[in-house]
Amino acid sequence: MLIDIDSYYRSLDGMPPADRERVNFDHPDMIDFPLLISQLRRLLAGQAIEKPVYDFAAHTRKNGTEQVEPGAIIVVEGILALAHPELRHLFDLKVFVDVPEDVRLARRLNRDLTERGRTAESVLAQYEATVRPMHREFVEPGKAFADLVLHDGTTASQRGAVLLDRARRELAARRPALAP
Repeated sequence: MLIDIDSYYRSLDGMPPADRERVNFDHPDMIDFPLLISQLRRLLAGQAIEKPVYDFAAHTRKNGTEQVEPGAIIVVEGILALAHPELRHLFDLKVFVDVPEDVRLARRLNRDLTERGRTAESVLAQYEATVRPMHREFVEPGKAFADLVLHDGTTASQRGAVLLDRARRELAARRPALAP
């Protein structure tokens, strides 16, 4: 099961839409870590959760939620996954995907233009103003906490094979009941 940290962005519904565009969404303060941690603990305890659904175009949470049932393996995905100490301590295996800056920028441009209706100019301005500095301050230091660092120079299938092999070994050692 996949828990994406982006679902836990704080809702800005109390802020005028024009002001929402100027918010630094790449700072950890924009993530509702208490809710994420609480819900992750519930999943780890075998309980279902109601995961928030975020509307990236409006910068608010949608009214509905997504019911998520607990699973034997929970993957928490997001660039700030290793930025919060309490969250890090809940992980059996911490993985950092090391991607060169030019590739990160190209991927963000593509995603924001195609999925979020942004302009190239707004994406580049945001990248310079907040994305790059927040990466240096909060994302990159997470590499020091990783059990496994995957480099983007490998193919997706190679990264997947390395990750799967390591995950199996880690889980077998940490949670023998899940071992194949």
